[in-house]
Amino acid sequence: MTDLAEIWVYLAREPLAALTATLLAWLAALRVQRWFGRHPLANPVLISVALLAGGLLATGIEYRDYFAGAQFVHFLLGPATVALAIPLHRHFASVRKSAVAILLSVGLGGAFAAAAGVGIALAFGAAPEVAASLAPRSVTTPVAMGIAERIGGLPSLTAVVVILSGITGAALGPLVLNLVRVRDWRARGLAIGTASHGIGTARALSVDATAGAFSGLAMGLNAIASALLVPLLWRIFVG
Repeated sequence: MTDLAEIWVYLAREPLAALTATLLAWLAALRVQRWFGRHPLANPVLISVALLAGGLLATGIEYRDYFAGAQFVHFLLGPATVALAIPLHRHFASVRKSAVAILLSVGLGGAFAAAAGVGIALAFGAAPEVAASLAPRSVTTPVAMGIAERIGGLPSLTAVVVILSGITGAALGPLVLNLVRVRDWRARGLAIGTASHGIGTARALSVDATAGAFSGLAMGLNAIASALLVPLLWRIFVG
């Protein structure tokens, strides 16, 4: 037992251990998703986050120590986001034909998401910094954290809310769209990308290439519009 404890302490200090744990959690999450027939509620992001969080709590490892070893995965977020331009390029003709509808859909969807986040916070009597943290909840995480910091929010709280929003949208979004009988893959992609940013876009790509392309476009447009307008509107209405 002493030897095993020493081995565990050694591995816990090595960056490779965190990276290996991340990959194993993701592979396990994909297997669970297959067990449930790829049901939307069996979201691999949610499952892998739960596995990793449980592992960190059980072993007493600080998150900052884990992230120091797993930051290579974090680095890959940049190339992965840029790669979303590939399906968008393949469907550029369809995007050009629907340009006006796309801009209106993303603009109204992003505005509603921001207003809903702030409205819920104020309805429950939350502090102003909490309301500011929820304003960019449907924007991709790095941009949302920058917006929150600029308008006086808490970037760490924003990051948690954004990730939860993405997981919720990816899991429940397809079910809601089926319920309201939205069949067009372009519309489904725009809805998922606007509400659930990168996590939802990954889900859309796994289902249909057209939905993934429009979801990636919506995610990018919503991030740009929110970065420009949310701080301005916050200054006008809140001061």
